[in-house]
Amino acid sequence: METGLLKMPLLLTLLLTLAALLHAEPADSASTTTMKVHVLRLRPGDDLMKGITGYVQRNKIAAGVILTTVGSLTETRLRFANRPESTTKTGKMEIVSLVGTVEQGGGHLHLSVSDGNGVTIGGHLMEGCKIYTTAEIAIGELTGLRFLRKHDPASGYPELTIEK
Repeated sequence: METGLLKMPLLLTLLLTLAALLHAEPADSASTTTMKVHVLRLRPGDDLMKGITGYVQRNKIAAGVILTTVGSLTETRLRFANRPESTTKTGKMEIVSLVGTVEQGGGHLHLSVSDGNGVTIGGHLMEGCKIYTTAEIAIGELTGLRFLRKHDPASGYPELTIEK
């Protein structure tokens, strides 16, 4: 119980800091936005990627950012840097980080997990990550913005485009 109480002030501090940044004067001609926070919990056996994308679609989130995620997995599926194929790891892993952007058409998410010895791996989140005990996820919805993925000739990939 004490551990959970220690995490709450840190999460609250993070959320307040992000809110302050979103309301700060812009450094350039970009306009400010406000943030609405969504919190969801995925249950044992749920797919992490499908759970997030399904929630984003059901709630019509046009521009979202992952604020924090904690939980555990029994199966982890990642695409490592500069590799076309994904890699699947079976076994209990702790989610130590999940970051990225989401929108109704998808998103771009990176996941880091660690095993029972603290060995940590990370990469691009793929479908197939199965929840072990829980996944507690906070998503910040940036109102007044819309994220899209458009082909970028420089990278060769669909990259983030931000519309007001």
